[in-house]
Amino acid sequence: MNSFQVGSVECGCGRGVHDTRLVAVTGGPGAGKTAILEMALRSFCSHVGVLPEAASVVFGGGFPRHGSELARRAAQRAIYHIQREIETVVVGEQQVAVGLCDRGTVDGVAYWPGSPAAFWDELGTTLQEELDRYAAVIHLQTPAADQGYNQEYALRVESASEARAIDRRILEAWEGHPNRLVVASDEDFLRKAARALELVRDQLSPCCHGHALPHESRTEGEHHER
Repeated sequence: MNSFQVGSVECGCGRGVHDTRLVAVTGGPGAGKTAILEMALRSFCSHVGVLPEAASVVFGGGFPRHGSELARRAAQRAIYHIQREIETVVVGEQQVAVGLCDRGTVDGVAYWPGSPAAFWDELGTTLQEELDRYAAVIHLQTPAADQGYNQEYALRVESASEARAIDRRILEAWEGHPNRLVVASDEDFLRKAARALELVRDQLSPCCHGHALPHESRTEGEHHER
């Protein structure tokens, strides 16, 4: 997901301006963020927007992905600043009620080659300031190798065990947020996605809260056939 997109379902509320709330959708590599955010675009109206993942913008644009500590620090600084600027545009334009962020600025702690305190000092901010930017955090847990971890994505370099370790670090980094919602890994990805979409819907304004989700639109007979 390389650009800002909005939901495709028709909305009858008629509101053209919203006070935008940011919701971070996070989790370790392979947790299903991209698929669930694409499902959100098909499930919700244009007052729900999906922000691109800053890391994909950085690395997909040719930023060197080297293993040295110098390169890792440089990459995380670049990702942080791009993330902040994307969020600034979306909040400032007030076109969506909820901006779903493909990761949030706090994720950088899990990838930083040093202490969390050094990360925040380097960027001239604090953990609390960054937590306060997000109305909610939806954490999708990374599956184990035997639960469907997928390493085929071109920009994904982590093994299943490495991805699970990153997932734990991200979970720990966000633990101070008062509205952190964790979606456990599930062998049935559609069940995991359904739970995540319900949590997204809970964050919407009342005027946009009536959207039926894909799993809710099935008839009883269809449900049993599957």
